[in-house]
Parts: sequence; C-alpha cells; structure tokens
Amino acid sequence: MALVIVAALALGALLLAASGRKEEPARAGTFEGAVMPPGVRAPDFSLRDQDGRRVTMRGLRGGPVIVTFLYTSCEESCPAQAHTVRGALDQLGHDVPAIAVAVDPPRDTARRARAFLSKTHALGRLDFVLGSRRQLRPVWKGFAIQAQSVATEHQARVTLVDRRGFQRVGFPGPEATPERLAHDLRLLERER
Repeated sequence: MALVIVAALALGALLLAASGRKEEPARAGTFEGAVMPPGVRAPDFSLRDQDGRRVTMRGLRGGPVIVTFLYTSCEESCPAQAHTVRGALDQLGHDVPAIAVAVDPPRDTARRARAFLSKTHALGRLDFVLGSRRQLRPVWKGFAIQAQSVATEHQARVTLVDRRGFQRVGFPGPEATPERLAHDLRLLERER
C-alpha cells in the first residue's frame, strides 16, 4: 500500500513539473525571424567591398547570405549589429557570406569600412559593400531600406537570403540575436 502511495505521489509530482514547464521559444523547423512574403528576390548588384573586391548577390548564391545595413560613423546600433552577425557565425560554427551594405555614402569609404570592421572584430567575417548613392539606391530599394540622412536614421535590420537568392527571413535590429540568426541560418542550410 505504501508503495502505491509513493508511486502516485511521484507521478503527481512529475505531472505538476511537466505542466509548469514553459514551451521552448525556438521550435525545430520554424523560423525565429519574420518570414518574408514568398518570391521576394534579393536585388542583384555588382559593387566593391572594403578591400576593392567585386561583390555580387548572384555570386553569393548557393547558400544562405546574411545582409545588414550599416554606416561607418555609427556608434551604437551598427557596432551592435556587426557583433550580432559575428556572434551568429560563431554560434553556427562556420562562416556563411555576410555583407553590410553601406547606407551613408560618400562618408562610407573603404578606409573607414576597414576601420569599422576591425574595431568590431568583424574583419574577414563581414564584408562592407560600398558605392555611390546612385549605385546603392537600387539595393536599398530592393531590401526596403531608408538610407542614412541628416533627417532620418537608417533602419537597423538583418535579412537572410536563401540559396536561390530570395529574401526569406527578416529581423528588425533589436530582435536579431546571434542565437536566433544561427537558428534560422541552420534551417536555410537544410533546405534543398
């Protein structure tokens, strides 16, 4: 009889503990970021990075790509975004293409971009894509980004592009964490 009572109490304790557990925020197979509408292609471009190398969106296809929008004189949100991207790559365990599209030309120069990436410890892990306003405008428009100006702060956002070149997942700046980005990158890598 005592054994039955102990078993019943143990079962009750297990049921109580199980009902008090919170559901995991990241469910396997679901994206953490905002899922983009289907069929929104990332705009193709051909621009130079901080080292003068040509970067094209078409050339980055074949795996997921991290795209963010930064400017070199930013002191708060942009360094935080660069750290978030670097942290996501650390969490992922390997690098995937990651680009920061300049939003403040002509101040965003190759020299300043290298200094920014060095200061944020993202040099070699994140490429800063540079150009004139005329060259960058179609990229901003294709990702629905407002460029930096005296009157407006640019939007802090990270977009994940899939292997076929479609914008798939978006994170407004504060919602992007290394863990959430890495989770969604893993899901995109598993897609065929």
